[in-house]
Amino acid sequence: MPLLAVGTSHQTAPLEIREKLAIPANDYAPAIQALRALPGVEEAAVLSTCNRTEIYGIVLPENEHCVLEWLRDSGGLEDAESEQYLYHRRNEQAVRHMFNVASGLDSLVLGEPQIMGQLKDAWQQAQAAGGAGKLLDRLFQHAFATGKAVRHQTGINEHPVSVAYITMVLARQIFGSLKDKNVLMIGAGEMIELCGRHLYEQGVAGLMIANRSPEKAEQLAAEFGASAHGLDELEEVLPRADILVSSTASPVPIIGPELIQKALLARKRAPMFLVDIAVPRDIDPEVSRLKDVYVYTIDDLQQVADENIAERRRAAEVAGETVEQSVDEFMRWLHGARAAKFLQRLRKHATDSSHELTERALRQLQSGKDPEQVVRQLAHTLTNKILHLPSTRLRQAAESQEYQILKAADWLFNDEGGKDTEPKP
Repeated sequence: MPLLAVGTSHQTAPLEIREKLAIPANDYAPAIQALRALPGVEEAAVLSTCNRTEIYGIVLPENEHCVLEWLRDSGGLEDAESEQYLYHRRNEQAVRHMFNVASGLDSLVLGEPQIMGQLKDAWQQAQAAGGAGKLLDRLFQHAFATGKAVRHQTGINEHPVSVAYITMVLARQIFGSLKDKNVLMIGAGEMIELCGRHLYEQGVAGLMIANRSPEKAEQLAAEFGASAHGLDELEEVLPRADILVSSTASPVPIIGPELIQKALLARKRAPMFLVDIAVPRDIDPEVSRLKDVYVYTIDDLQQVADENIAERRRAAEVAGETVEQSVDEFMRWLHGARAAKFLQRLRKHATDSSHELTERALRQLQSGKDPEQVVRQLAHTLTNKILHLPSTRLRQAAESQEYQILKAADWLFNDEGGKDTEPKP
């Protein structure tokens, strides 16, 4: 029963396609139940994020197309779109894909850690919905261990690559803990919101948002429990700011050296960390000449981001080796599990036959039949019963020229030290 990974991601499809195929977390359970109802689907799990929607399953080979068709139809894709944007991976390729996903090696932001939590949620929901059996459960557990090992061994997620996150990291490098620091953010766009979110999560003492439009400032301030201010209040609020992040659309600088000098005097020369992520710049370049001021521009932050991206790529090369080792380990377990299943079936067939014929022989002995004759008949009948089905199948394989089956049978029963006696057409 092969492993299957079907889906799409930022690697293969644009946003408008990913939006069509997205499955909300609240809909995982019904999606899993619908997949399990498809012919040949033994196990199923769903993973859907802003960058990917994937189905992992244990599916009979002849029924794999049903899973592809289900995903295509659920997103309302045309056949041409399905062929262009959906990928379909089996067995070892499917395992490698999941381990790369868990390690952040297939993420839009290389090495990002959030995908691990999303995978764990997918696994938990698959368990709750009855979609994760022995094989998928083992696959997910192995994926979690691989992702953890990659991050521990390579430190791939220790190098921030987003401007907003780097702002927070630099602030911590300058001040240490941010819990007693006040932050002033100027603007109300996406970058300001992202910076505010990272700083807010660090538990800063206070957040202030200043913007030309008071309504926008108040709207964003409400989200972070911040105070809202107009740009005409800058001189008043700047002395309270240990950290300033500015990103407006002003064509000229709105913060000059005189304004910062006044703030520093009011702060008794306590240092200020100023981040200017606006283009054109919001902070006059002359400000960087002042003492007790750390000024970073968008170019400074982008340089750090580029260096960290290079570090992550180097880490990804090392991580690839860890992933390959994990894939090999899991595939050995999987092949062993499959062999155990076949051996269990073979042993049951032999045991059932032995039990049935032993009971018959005991009854014959009790009725007074010749013991030697009974034993010989038992051995002959047992041999025939155990070999009947394999013999029939091997004759069928020979008639249909399925030489791989004959070769496998020869290998199984060859007692000549592994000598190759491969059947030839």
